[in-house]
Amino acid sequence: MAYWLFKSEPSTWSWDQQVAKGEAGEEWDGVRNYQARNHMRDMKLGDRGFFYHSQKDKAIVGIVEVCAESHHDSTTDDERWDCVDIKAIRRFETPVTLDQIKADERLSEMVLVKSSRLSVQPVREDEWRMICAMGQTNPD
Repeated sequence: MAYWLFKSEPSTWSWDQQVAKGEAGEEWDGVRNYQARNHMRDMKLGDRGFFYHSQKDKAIVGIVEVCAESHHDSTTDDERWDCVDIKAIRRFETPVTLDQIKADERLSEMVLVKSSRLSVQPVREDEWRMICAMGQTNPD
């Protein structure tokens, strides 16, 4: 299993909206960055990801799972853009803020810290487990 982070502005797509989609999940559409798109092309069914509220909150608020592998993004006719579908698994008991992540030296190499603008990014397994512990959430 691989681990990822999906960033969304809560005013555009929030954790609660993701939860409301239930088992069917929802396309993670609208990504127009080649590196982020390529990450989605690498995703497999069952991969897990952090759901990160960007902009104001700047916090990881939950865990999602890839429920459909890479396919054409239905919001565009441009064949270059793909997306995956994700579904909500569980909310973090305690959201983990960007400030908390940056303050932990063990997470200093995390993509979120080094390249914070990338909307879909990989997360190493050790980073996954540390952040789940910080959020008082089961990592599995």
